[in-house]
Amino acid sequence: MPMSSGGPTTTAPSTTASPNSHPGPTTTRRRVDAPDKSSAFSDYYDGVSDEEDTLNGYSVGPHHHHHHHHPLIRYLLLRRKLFFFLPEAWLLAVEDACHWIVTMAQSLRSGVLRASSRRETKRERSCDPKDIQRRLGHGSTCCCRKRSLHAQARFGEIPLHGGYEPKTKKKPFCGWKLRPEYSIHTPEIWMKPNSHNYYQCIPRTRSQIKTRKTNGYLLVHANGGLNQMRTGICDMVAVAKIMNATLVLPSLDHDSFWTDPSTFKDIFDWRHFMEGLKDDVDIVEYLPPKYAAKKPLLKAPISWSKLRSFIFRLVTTERLRCRVNYEALQYSKEIGDLGKILVDRLRNNGEPYIALHLRYEKDMLSFTGCNHNLTSEEAEELSDMRYKVQHWKEKEIDSKERRLQGGCPMSPREAALFLKGMGYPSSTTIYIVAGKIYGSNSLAAFRAEFPNVFTHSTLATTEELEPFKPYQNRLAALDYIVALESDVFVYTYDGNMAKAVQGHRRFEGFRKTINPDRQNFVTLIDQLDEGSISWEFSSKVKSIHSNRVGSPYLRQAGESPRLEENFYANPFPGCVCNKSHEQLSSLKFNMRVKSSLGAASQR
Repeated sequence: MPMSSGGPTTTAPSTTASPNSHPGPTTTRRRVDAPDKSSAFSDYYDGVSDEEDTLNGYSVGPHHHHHHHHPLIRYLLLRRKLFFFLPEAWLLAVEDACHWIVTMAQSLRSGVLRASSRRETKRERSCDPKDIQRRLGHGSTCCCRKRSLHAQARFGEIPLHGGYEPKTKKKPFCGWKLRPEYSIHTPEIWMKPNSHNYYQCIPRTRSQIKTRKTNGYLLVHANGGLNQMRTGICDMVAVAKIMNATLVLPSLDHDSFWTDPSTFKDIFDWRHFMEGLKDDVDIVEYLPPKYAAKKPLLKAPISWSKLRSFIFRLVTTERLRCRVNYEALQYSKEIGDLGKILVDRLRNNGEPYIALHLRYEKDMLSFTGCNHNLTSEEAEELSDMRYKVQHWKEKEIDSKERRLQGGCPMSPREAALFLKGMGYPSSTTIYIVAGKIYGSNSLAAFRAEFPNVFTHSTLATTEELEPFKPYQNRLAALDYIVALESDVFVYTYDGNMAKAVQGHRRFEGFRKTINPDRQNFVTLIDQLDEGSISWEFSSKVKSIHSNRVGSPYLRQAGESPRLEENFYANPFPGCVCNKSHEQLSSLKFNMRVKSSLGAASQR
C-alpha cells in the first residue's frame, strides 16, 4: 500500500482472524529524509525507519525521530564542533592522557574488586553442605543464597556493570569444597602474601624448539645431596640445550655424606622427564653401544659460579631450567604416593600445618662450628668431624661469635620460641623436615612448646617406610613433597633444600614461606633470657619479620655471581611474571606510538 507523505497509515485486522485473537499491534512509520550528501560523515547516517513504541497495540506517546549515529561518530562530530580551533596533535595528547588516567584508575579499582570478590566467595563457600552440618552442630546458621552481582559477573554470568538479574535460574552457590582453613576466616598467621598480579611464564617459544641434528652426547654426574643434585640436573639440561647435545640420563652421587646407592630412576619419574623435555633436548636412557667404549672428555668447571654467570643469565635458559625443575623433574610414583598420604594425614582434622626445616643435624653443626646448647662431649665430636673432612676449609670456629652473627642454624628451643613469637599456638601441627636432630634430648624443649610434632618416621607406618629406609635421598624427597604442600614453610638455615623449596613455593603462587632473621632474633632471645624484655618479645619478633614471609620481590643482584641471590630460591624474574609491569609497559608503548602518529599527521 502506498504511504502518504507524512500521515500515518493504519492496517485493519484481517477478517479471517479468530474471534478470540488479539488484534496485531498498530504501527506508525515515517519516511526518513535522505542524509546531506555534502556532510563529511554522510556515509555513517542510518536511513532505516524507526518504529514507535507500542504497548498492547496502542501507541504510548508521540513519535520523535532521531538519527542513530554510532557513538564514535557522535563523539567525533561534537569534538569537531567544540574544539575546531585546536590542532589535532594537541587533542590527541589530551585524549592519551585521559585514557592513561582512566586505565590506571581501573587497575587500582580492580584490586579492590578482587578483594571484594574474594570476601564474597569466602562467605558463599561457607555454604558447603558439610559446613552447614558443622555449623548447625555449633548452634550457628548458614544459608545458601543467590550470588551478588559482583560474584555473578566474576564467574561470567552477567556483565559487571550490566545491572540486571539473569533470566535463567542458577543453582545455589553451595557446592565448592576447599581446604578447611579457608572456609570463613583465615587467621593472619596462615595467610599467604598478596600475589594476584603474578603468574607462571615458562612456555617455550618456536625459536626454542630443539633442532634435529645433535652434536654429540653429554654424560652428567650429579653430586651432593638430593636438592643439590636436582638443581645440578636442571643446569645440565640447559648446557645440553646450548651445546645442541643429546643428554644421557644423569647418574647420581653415591659417595657423599649419606652414601645413598639410589639411581635417577629410583628417585625420579624418568619417563616423564624424557617426555616432558622432548621439545627442548634429546634425552636417551643409555649411551649407544658404539660410543660406550670411547673415553669421554671430562670437564669439571674450575669456577662453577663463573660458568653460571656466563650461561644462565639468558632468559631462554632460565625458563628452560624452570620447566625442568617444576614440570619435568617429578618424583617416582612410589615417592609421590606416600608423600600425598603423609600430607593427607597431617590435614586429617582439617587443620593447616607448618613444615619446619630444622637444620640442627650433625653434619651442618660440624660444618658451621655451632655447638650452642650442646654438651662439651658433643661439641668435641663435632670438632673432630670437621677436621676429618678435608674439603671443609674452616677448622677453628668461635661458636658464640658465629651465632651472634646469625651464622648458626636455630636450635630446637630457638625455633620453638620463634614460632611462639610469630603467633602460632601450641596446638599447631608441625612437620619436621630434617634428618636426625643432633644432641641428647634436643627436641624436648621444642616438644614442650609444640607437642603435635611429626616426622616421616612417626607419620608413616613401618611397612610404608620399609622400601625407603636405607635410602636417605628418597626420604629427603618425601620431606620435599610435604614441605612444598605445607600451609607455611619455615627454614632455620639457608641450605640447598631451603633454597629449592622456597623457590618452588614462589613459583606455585608465593605460598607463605618464613625466612627468620637469625642475627636479630638471637639477640631478642638473649634479651628474653636476661630478663631485659618480656611481654614485648612477640611484637618485636613479628615486627622484624613482617617483610620476610615470602612476598614477591625481584631477585637481588650481587657485586659478583657468588653474591647474587640464588636463581632456584627466587625464579622472579625469569619464570614468574608481573601483570602490572606488563600493563604499564604496554600503556607506555601505546602512548609512544600514538604520539608518533600524531606528530606524523601534524607534518
